[in-house]
Order: sequence, then structure tokens, then C-alpha cells
Amino acid sequence: MDQMPTGKAMDFTECYGDTVSSVAAAARSGCRERVRKLIRKGLSVDSRDNRGWNALHEAAAAGHKECVQEILSAAAGSSHGHRGYVNSLTHEGESALYLAARQGNLPVVRTLLKAHGNINQPTNDLSCPLFAAVDAGHKGIVELLVRKGAEVNGTHTASCWSCLHQAVYKGHSDILRTLVGVCHLEALDDHKITPVFLASQYGQQQCLEILIDAGANVNAQVEDLATPLFIAAQEGYEVCVELLLERGADPNLPCSSDWPQLPIHAAAQLGHISILKRLIAVTDRACDRGEAMVSPLYVAVDQNRLWSVELLLQEGYSPDAQDCSLKLGHHSPLAMSIACDDDQPCSETVKLLLAAGATLTEAVWMFALPIKPELLPLILQHRRIPKIQNMSRSLSSIPDQRRALSRTELRALLCVALDYVKFASCWLPVLLQADLEPSLLLQPIMLEKADSEVLNYLLAFVNWSTLSQDLRNILLRRLDEKTWTPLACFDCVPSLFHLCRLKIRDVLGGHPTLIQQLPVPTRLHGYLRFSDVPPPPPLPDQRHSDIVHIHIHRHVL
Repeated sequence: MDQMPTGKAMDFTECYGDTVSSVAAAARSGCRERVRKLIRKGLSVDSRDNRGWNALHEAAAAGHKECVQEILSAAAGSSHGHRGYVNSLTHEGESALYLAARQGNLPVVRTLLKAHGNINQPTNDLSCPLFAAVDAGHKGIVELLVRKGAEVNGTHTASCWSCLHQAVYKGHSDILRTLVGVCHLEALDDHKITPVFLASQYGQQQCLEILIDAGANVNAQVEDLATPLFIAAQEGYEVCVELLLERGADPNLPCSSDWPQLPIHAAAQLGHISILKRLIAVTDRACDRGEAMVSPLYVAVDQNRLWSVELLLQEGYSPDAQDCSLKLGHHSPLAMSIACDDDQPCSETVKLLLAAGATLTEAVWMFALPIKPELLPLILQHRRIPKIQNMSRSLSSIPDQRRALSRTELRALLCVALDYVKFASCWLPVLLQADLEPSLLLQPIMLEKADSEVLNYLLAFVNWSTLSQDLRNILLRRLDEKTWTPLACFDCVPSLFHLCRLKIRDVLGGHPTLIQQLPVPTRLHGYLRFSDVPPPPPLPDQRHSDIVHIHIHRHVL
């Protein structure tokens, strides 16, 4: 045994502010002989560095079993006692057993357990040796700690995760197979998230299958009522979705307290098309039109998920869905899509809904006429304005595949148009060129409020000599007030040419193909389409998004 120099006392106070003690340095390097010599010289095994680490912590973390044994032997006569020393903690609350377990040093873990290391000693952040081994994926250490009686259902981390949660999160399926036999399968964190939910959330397919095989609940709902199937659909993990459905997950279990949100909504909202297709096949169609439900079309439209919208429409979901004014602030997916576009041009989603036959309500026309002028021509690409006398019968003789506006839709259009006469220079030429019967606009409010150019344009499409006396009186009053400057032709009876084109328009409309087929000189084709009538000048700013939506319903049909 080495002798201490004469007259020099044993030093148990060796400590460095920014590095480790001599014994700790030797332990870290794994030099057992040097550790032994330093101890025999009287250097302390309990000197701490600025992390609170001593020589045992260094040896355990580095995985040097022989150094650990040497240090433990020297600590037997420590004033703290052998057991107190083996369980000494760093400033982070880490024991030597914890450090060895985290680093995967199985022989050291065995040695420390034999030395009465506290198998469940928590760290400052609520971890423990078992949790650290699970986190790092050290299967052998996990099995050893479980056999030695480690607490397997404790909660760790600020989120109250168990070892089962952590194994799933890290995807350690081999460790999970060990834990499912001893752990509580329905362990909850602070948001009531179970390991099955976690596996679904992070796409851990193997872990999910292990948990389900062990008997875990596939329909366990978390704090906000989301299910494993919902989160898997939301995150886009198709394999997990399929596995959950095969094992009994309920696709019709509401996953929100606000409204009956289902997994199909999550898939539609995030645009996971293959998952959406799978869920369409198993989801109750009551969500499409049910009064208390919300169609997945709404969430697809809200996020402008074009492919989701297209798939839902192809699978027969109604383009009108149900009225969700109270739940979502919109009465139809089309109204939502138009509103979501804000000041942007109309999206492809709007076009899909129009092509699918979405109903055109007053709310839609309010955008199309005064707010988004580009929307009106888009609507008319998909829908045609019928002749009033033909609204109850087919117009199959006209080669036009567009669906005709219903009486209700036409009534809504006229109602909004007459409410926004101020912006008629934007919508009137478009509607008249699209074959709207001009007489429908010969209403007192139109003649009273229309600009002079707008009024002249409208009168050019009618036989002005047949106006009712009430309407004539309005025009005379405006003439006296000098708010209307009529065209010179309005002072006489309409020409035969004009009466003829009115009749042709009444029969054929303004359809260019049909007019070009008429056996008349080519130069008359433009005249028959009223191309000689100059449209009223547009307003300086044709986009009027600041309009206050105060709409007065008018009986016009």
C-alpha cells in the first residue's frame, strides 16, 4: 500500500470550479490503477465539480465497471455511508444509476443495483433510471430494471408521460413488448393522451400494433375528444388508419365538443386523399346533410384543399351540404369558398362547386354583383339564365349544356341586383349579354336610382314605347330633374330593325352560335347581338369589398 508523505494530512476537500477532481478524471478515463493510487493518497471520491458530479458519477456515465467498484469500496467508510454515497445526486438530481442507465452501461447498472442504488430515484425533471433507459432504447437495461422491481407506471416529465408513452414516442417496439406486459396500457398524460393515441399521432405502426394486440383501447379519447383514428387521419399516417379501422376504431365517434368533427374531417382538411377515400367508405353519410352535422366539404373548402373538394363531390357529397351559419358562419360551402377568397381572384374550389351545381343564394349573388365582379362571369360559365316562359319546361332545343338557374336562384339574383343598382355598370352588361330578360329589371327602383348611362343601356334592350305609365312618370321626373339624359332614339317609336332583333333575342337569346346560323347578312350578326349598344362606363374601382351587407329582400318574380 502506498504511503502518504510524512507530515501531509489526507485531503478530502479537493474541488475545482470548472473541471473535475483527480479521482473523477481518472474514473472517467477508465484507469482503475490510477483511481486506486489516488484514493490511497487520500484524495476524496466525493469531490464535486460545477455540475455536482463526483468520481462515481463519472465512472458510471463512462461505463467503467472496475472503477465503479473501486470507488464504491473506498466509499464504504465515507461519513455519508456506503448507501448514501451510491445514491448521491448531481445538481440535476441524477444518480450514478441514472447516468449508467441513460448511457446503456448494463454491467455498471448491475453493480450499482447490488450496491443498493435507488432504482426509482427521480431526477429534477422527474425522470428515473427506467425512463432514461427506455428513452435511449437500452432494452437489456429496461428488462433488468423491470425484473428488479422498478416502478413501471410512474409519471415522468412535465407532461406526465409514463415509460410506455416514451417507448411509443421513440418507436422502441422491442422495449414496448417488454413493457406492455407490466404497464398500465391506458396510462394518461396531462392531456389524457394514451400510448395508443401517441402511436397514432407519430405514425409508430409497430408500436400501435403491439398495444392493440395487448388489449389497448383503440377508441380512447383525449381531453379534446380526439381519437387515435382522428389523429392518424390528421397526420396522414395511412397505415395506422387502416390498422385502426381493422381493429375496430369507430370512424363516426365525434372528436370535438364544438361540433361533431370526425376523422373524415381531419383527412379532408389536411388533404390526405388516400385516407379521405378510405374514410368516405366507412363514415356515416349523415355528416353530409345532417342538420346537427358539418359536411367535410366545409373544412376542405376552408383550407382550399382542391383535391379533397373534388373527391368529396365525385363521391356524391352535396355541394350545398347543410346550413352551418351558426357553427361556421357560412350557410354553404360555396358561400364559404367565396368569402375565404377575400380580395383574391376566385379559386378553383369555387369553380368545382359551381360545376357540381351548388345553389346560388342571395349571399352568393351579393358577392357576385357588387363585391367580386369576376365571380359573375364565372357563374355564368356554369349556369345559364332561362327564359321566363320556358322555366317550367326543358330547353333541350338549345345546344347549351349548362344547368339553368332555378326560379328561386333567379329570384335571388334579381333581388340582389335591384338592391345594388349603384353598381349596375358592373353587372348589367354581363347579365343582359347572358340573356337575362331585361323586362325583369324594369322596376321602379331601377329607373329611379340607375345612373343615366346604365338606364340608357337597359332601355336599349326593350321596346321603350310600351313602358307602363308609372315607369314613364319616373323617367319624366328624372328628365325634369336633369338626372337622366336619354338617347335621341327614345323620343320616337322603335325602328322595325330594333323590334325584329328584340323578337329574335326573345326566341334565341344572345347565343352567338345560333345567331351566326341565321340566314341573314353577316354584318347583321353583331346588330342582333346588340353589339352596337355601348355598355355603361365601369365604376373607378370595380372591387367593392368594403360594402356593408345590408340587404333588402324584394319580391321581383
